[in-house]
Amino acid sequence: MDKFFKKLPISESALKKKRICQDDLKSNSKRGLIETNLDNIIADPGLRVRLSDYNVNDRDEIRRKYLLKGPCQPRHHQFPQTMFGNTPRRFNYAWFEQFPSWLEYSIAKDAAFCIFCYLFKPEMGQQSGGDSFTVDGFRNWKDGLSRLREHVGGPNSIHNQAAVMCTNLMKSGQHIEVQFLKQSDLARQEHKTRLTASVDCIRFLIHQGLALRGNDESDSSTNRGNFLELLRFLGDHNEEVKKVILHNAPENNKLTAPEIQKDIINAMAVETLNCIKMDIGDAFFSILIDESRDISTKEQMAITLWYVNSEGQVIERFLGIMHIMDTSAHSLKAALEEFFLYH
Repeated sequence: MDKFFKKLPISESALKKKRICQDDLKSNSKRGLIETNLDNIIADPGLRVRLSDYNVNDRDEIRRKYLLKGPCQPRHHQFPQTMFGNTPRRFNYAWFEQFPSWLEYSIAKDAAFCIFCYLFKPEMGQQSGGDSFTVDGFRNWKDGLSRLREHVGGPNSIHNQAAVMCTNLMKSGQHIEVQFLKQSDLARQEHKTRLTASVDCIRFLIHQGLALRGNDESDSSTNRGNFLELLRFLGDHNEEVKKVILHNAPENNKLTAPEIQKDIINAMAVETLNCIKMDIGDAFFSILIDESRDISTKEQMAITLWYVNSEGQVIERFLGIMHIMDTSAHSLKAALEEFFLYH
């Protein structure tokens, strides 16, 4: 158990990896915290940074500002010519008339961009032109019109999906914040009552050491198991609870599924262990471990702690059970070390 009390020497390679990880974390944190002046956003698409470089909490507001400002379309600019073979070609400002809602031109890069894809296109794959319309810019003036139409694509193209997202963002009723606000206080209160009822029933059954599940939990069963029967009993004696549980609850929000029961039990176990660890603090404690084979003959190790609390009382707390390969001293020691490393 010395590893829990003594610091092991760190090799030079480990220190180097640690420094690299710390540098990466610092650079990533800086990358996600670019300060943005929403009143003075960059108009030229060639000078913009990726939208993912901004703080996630600012991105929707940045998108709205760009959509309200509209695409960057310098119609009176003297577009420079580029040689394609022996023929000089340049951006055609008439394309703004054919694609007025999304086509942009960067004077700094002499390239075309798509404002819809910049705001909502996922940063992966080569669909919808890869990064040519969002980061690098499009410059193939020879086949410009056909390539712009190809960029738009069909109804389910990346470009059109981004266009729909832009439209929905500008509709206040479609915004996620509005959808959350539409959920009434009554619905939230019903959910809280439903969850409290399930938690109270599970707490009672755990305290009594009773099983939650039943052999037949179907609606036609005369005994659906301790949890469901206790929840029904609670509803029969409390009208407020009865209105929101079991058949009176939404089909996808009954909070009675086995997975929900396990989640609630695990949350209780975590909180219980946290209370025990806080009660021990930095004090000394002794460990009691014992073999406890379950009904399927799998070997288990029960772990209990003894310690003296702040009031001078000797306390014994059961921490949990771990499955082990065998009951040798080596296996018990390895399992105990794994348990303390986790906690």
